[in-house]
Amino acid sequence: MTYLTSFGNFGRDSYAWVAKDKGFFREAGLDVDIKPGGGTGDNISKIEAGAAMFTPVDLTGLMLARGTGGARNVVVVAGIQQRTMAALISLEGNGIAKPKDLEGKTLADSPGSVVRNLFPTYAKLAGVDASKVKWVNGAPANLIGLLAGGSVAGIGQFVVGEPTVESVAKGKQAVVLPYSDVMSDLYGNVLITTTKIAKEQPDLAKRFIAALMKGLVHSIDNPDEAGRILQKNVPASASAPAAAECTLMSAFVRPAGSAGNVVGTIDTKRVAASVKLLQDAGAIPAGLTPDQLISADLTPKP
Repeated sequence: MTYLTSFGNFGRDSYAWVAKDKGFFREAGLDVDIKPGGGTGDNISKIEAGAAMFTPVDLTGLMLARGTGGARNVVVVAGIQQRTMAALISLEGNGIAKPKDLEGKTLADSPGSVVRNLFPTYAKLAGVDASKVKWVNGAPANLIGLLAGGSVAGIGQFVVGEPTVESVAKGKQAVVLPYSDVMSDLYGNVLITTTKIAKEQPDLAKRFIAALMKGLVHSIDNPDEAGRILQKNVPASASAPAAAECTLMSAFVRPAGSAGNVVGTIDTKRVAASVKLLQDAGAIPAGLTPDQLISADLTPKP
């Protein structure tokens, strides 16, 4: 089967490579081909088109897509990050220290990224005039280079991307504006598959979910090893920044107050609160409910 990472091959996605390298997929009777994903919008399209069977996408991005009539044939089967890691990252000297400073600046991200698509809602809640912020397109692998090279003042990234940004922009400190500062209830990445697989191949889905979650736990418990495994499989990825991303991601996978110690759970009440937040902000129309998004039979239980 084919699996897409969430966004390129950064440390935050190393857990899939860990699951493969450590034999967790093989032990579950699975032969998994891992390919780099292109962000929430692109990944949803590829899952629906049958180009892959599983991928992580940002839950808020999925809600935004469903709210505009898309993503009808996918379903959430596990949580990866219990709160959103979406953020904007800039560098010292670019004149960005707080959200209001984004006005008049140029930012880069891929068109399907949840950071970019959620920006109007973030801007509204953070008191930013979104019409005064210019966005340009950038491929996942090129975003940090655009920022380090001075082509743009900021990029869409995950909070855990800070070490990787600083490793490329040598000598400059990253400035991070987390979306969770104004949208604390939002989940981060969740694992999706097609509604067809969830209904017709639940055993396959459960085996894949269990093996991937085992890789996720191992990567945040052993970040240095996860970084080495990623670099071994994807030589263009440096192990040290990848390990640092895994270390930072641990707080999002197992945040304080999360349900039990089981990784991958989804709290439908929190999802309902997120839906309401987006509806109140005018980002999605009324009518969306958690049961339309989540396969409760497949998600890990606390």
